[in-house]
Amino acid sequence: MPHSTSVAGPVLRPQGNTPMNFIRSLLFLLLLLVITPPYAILVLLAAPVPRMPRHRFITGWTMIVLWLVRYLLGIRYVVKGREHLPKQPSVILSKHQSAWETIAFQSIFPPQSFLLKRELLWIPFLGWGLALFSPIAIDRASRAEAFKRLAERGRERLGQGFWITVFPEGTRTAPGRRGRYRIGGAWLAHATGSLVVPVAHNAGLVWPRNAFIKRPGLVTVEIGEPIDPQGLTPEQIIARVEEWIESRMVELCPA
Repeated sequence: MPHSTSVAGPVLRPQGNTPMNFIRSLLFLLLLLVITPPYAILVLLAAPVPRMPRHRFITGWTMIVLWLVRYLLGIRYVVKGREHLPKQPSVILSKHQSAWETIAFQSIFPPQSFLLKRELLWIPFLGWGLALFSPIAIDRASRAEAFKRLAERGRERLGQGFWITVFPEGTRTAPGRRGRYRIGGAWLAHATGSLVVPVAHNAGLVWPRNAFIKRPGLVTVEIGEPIDPQGLTPEQIIARVEEWIESRMVELCPA
């Protein structure tokens, strides 16, 4: 299992698109193509298993991938602020820069249900596994229907012991960029009375958005103090989340 620590060592600066990084990234992709289809079949066979044990089995794939990320791609990570994690299932609102965090968060946080767009479930193998991962899949084309499903499934997942991870910008943003923070995750926290955990990180420096080549380096993940939604509107909650995350990004992704 990949190892992380709460004490940062020397920062490994990204090395750029070198021939070695190309070879590492190619091998990583080939190994994913070998590993994912048979694991997806095992996941499908595990469909009758109760939700939480099934979730833990599926995360076995992410543990394998994180091992490859660490020892093949040379990408390590450090976590700061673990002491801020609440005891009860909460809503995680995180910066979104790459695919790295969707994988690594499975090791960093308790079992989670991701808010994602419905179309991702249609991807062969990967989407089938996602469908059994207890996600909250919504149709972004219908705002009213999306909020209704978010409320229903969100309460259900929290009651089942899952945390809920939402990327409020909705899409991956490059280091140094800021997307528009959408209100869905804050609205869910407000509706359910769940604590909000803001998360900032700089994974995009080593695993850029839509980039084939990944670069060795150290990802820093920072967990902020939880925000109690009581007495706050969804707009106030998301404003506090955005303020904290973007203030940390100035240091995590300096110009």
